[in-house]
Amino acid sequence: MLEHKNIYIDGAWRRPSGEETTEVVNPATEQVFATVPAATATDVDAAVAAARAALPAWSRTTPALRKSFLDRLHQRLAERASDIAATVTAEMGSPQHFSAVVQAGLPIAVAQSYARLLETYEFEERIANALVVKEPVGVVAAITPWNYPLHQVVAKVAAALAAGCTVVLKPSELTPLNAYLLAEIADSIELPAGVFNLVPGTGSVVGEALASHPGVDMVSFTGSTRAGRRIGEVAAATVKRVALELGGKSANIILPDADLDTAVREGVANVMMNSGQTCTAWTRMLVHQDSYARAVELARKAAEDTVVGDPADEETQVGPVASAAQRDQVRAYIADGIGQGARLVAGGTEPPRNLPTGYYVRPTVFADVTEEMTIAQEEIFGPVLVLMAYQDEEDALRIANNSPYGLSGAVSSASEERALAFARRLETGMVHINGAQLNLLAPFGGYKQSGNGRELGVHGLEEFLQTKALQLPAPASA
Repeated sequence: MLEHKNIYIDGAWRRPSGEETTEVVNPATEQVFATVPAATATDVDAAVAAARAALPAWSRTTPALRKSFLDRLHQRLAERASDIAATVTAEMGSPQHFSAVVQAGLPIAVAQSYARLLETYEFEERIANALVVKEPVGVVAAITPWNYPLHQVVAKVAAALAAGCTVVLKPSELTPLNAYLLAEIADSIELPAGVFNLVPGTGSVVGEALASHPGVDMVSFTGSTRAGRRIGEVAAATVKRVALELGGKSANIILPDADLDTAVREGVANVMMNSGQTCTAWTRMLVHQDSYARAVELARKAAEDTVVGDPADEETQVGPVASAAQRDQVRAYIADGIGQGARLVAGGTEPPRNLPTGYYVRPTVFADVTEEMTIAQEEIFGPVLVLMAYQDEEDALRIANNSPYGLSGAVSSASEERALAFARRLETGMVHINGAQLNLLAPFGGYKQSGNGRELGVHGLEEFLQTKALQLPAPASA
């Protein structure tokens, strides 16, 4: 049993003001294996005060100095990659090979990307007689989810630090241990006291206190659309900046000239990755009616061939979902799909064979799904794919855009030009063409109810900057 008793405020580990703790459960074994403190609103006040006190000096540091800290952050993350991977596997069930490559690999790469960005980014520009200066927005509350826990933390924290902001971090109560690793690293690289602070706890206590706090200048939140709405409401009282990366129901459009076998196989793998707990997952597969029957069969086989099991097993492709509540929610959506008349092709509500313990959900595929069905409109956040047939490209576009979300998507075609033309008309913040991978320097964020603001790269850095125009006297005429 791992027992954390302290929180990290003002450059020191200290006891929280309250006595409550949060249990961390291994979703593969259903056993509690760690506890962390549940911070209080009083602890939030202390963390925000520390961040405010540290802000004047940190905001005036040079980009070169901030880069040196980010270089050290990157180095220590790389040194502790195996610890990060093991921690994420234990606290949210990600298969160990996926944890090593993605759950540990992404935050390492993101930290490095912001260090490098500071080598070239221009914080000032001259526009005629005005000097336009980009300054840190101030104290940032970073509120992060459990599905890619350390990646989402570092994407916010590294960008905020690069901009010259100070940070108060509230990680998900399901996966707080990776944030403790980051706090240990922040302490080891001797960040100035108050620049980074960790207050674990619940959204209803710590999240609300941060979002409403008059000493917080910006909230950067990743999570559900429902929670994002609440963050926006609470933060509005103090008119602070709010960046929201929320849910998705992304469409994967396979155009008639695409390599169907490859596109379907990649589409199923995308949805099953991380047990379906990916906000950008291509959970709606749209296939031309002439190819639809074959696509359904290909998807069925791909889902049934997916290896579900113990995340510690090297052969496992899909581990458990993160919690009992998440398992129950995903299974309820599957039951809704069946009840509303969708055709269950693979998977279902029963637990996988030979896995009586653990929060497992079978890789599930639905066919003959219509646009009004719940499973076609709502984010399930589990290993569930729906297939929908379209008549022509205009019909495919209409179906794809018929969603309250707009976070990601995919288009496959034998012609990249044709795929690009189609992608330009999608109402979404990101589109993958012919299976292209995520670019960590490109902006990440959504349209519509998928949120506002962008993360990663230059666009992610600029979320944490505010712009000042210094109007200079015009030169005297000759």
